[in-house]
Amino acid sequence: MEEIIRVYQLSKRYAGSDRYALKDLSLSIKQGEIFGLLGPNGAGKTTLISTLCGMIKPTSGELWFKNLNYRQHRRKIQQQIGVVPQEYALYPTLTAAENLYYFGSLYGLPAATLKQDVAHGLERVGLADFAQKPIKTFSGGMQRRVNLLAGILHRPNVLFLDEPTVGVDVHSKEVIMALLQELHEQGTTIIYSSHHLNEAQHFCTKIAIIDEGSIIVEGKPQQLIESVSGATTLENVFIHLTGSQLRDYA
Repeated sequence: MEEIIRVYQLSKRYAGSDRYALKDLSLSIKQGEIFGLLGPNGAGKTTLISTLCGMIKPTSGELWFKNLNYRQHRRKIQQQIGVVPQEYALYPTLTAAENLYYFGSLYGLPAATLKQDVAHGLERVGLADFAQKPIKTFSGGMQRRVNLLAGILHRPNVLFLDEPTVGVDVHSKEVIMALLQELHEQGTTIIYSSHHLNEAQHFCTKIAIIDEGSIIVEGKPQQLIESVSGATTLENVFIHLTGSQLRDYA
């Protein structure tokens, strides 16, 4: 498979911090992969994803999207990616349809196409009957589904997901994961971060575990499980490599 994202010796240290959030991290992601980024709290996952999305600048290192360098072509790259953050990126007083029209307009989608895509998307995630209802009246699972639609309206080549099913009911999770599988089958590369290790084990085609700003292991889920004696799940591998000590931080 063709390489779509390449990271070389990426480091990030925030102003006023005495430690690196990322340190000399190198990574290659292939076209069509579902690439899981897993790690304890404070390991550097959010910093890495934010850097890959162009939201923050690295202290040092290089990033490429296909043959485009992030430093010279950040805007062009951002037009080809979709981002679904953990926090809802929605306007609570607007309706579901109004939110999607707004985000679609930011991508420059034609009005006629956008109207059709919004209607189809809401139908696909079971929210057609709630299109004209304000987001503030929606349950968490309903908001999560709209949040996902907002990130894929422009049909991105690469989709970044941060905890896409956190806090949702079983039925919403089923709809979300089915839609993500459809996107993957259509060729979208997915970069996924979550604390749901069982979900990651069955969803991801490849996984990297990050700790203290560096990748400590990388491979297919089953390969990682087989590499640790006595492990039967990805959670066993995760605890073996990162320890059982709490990682609370503020």
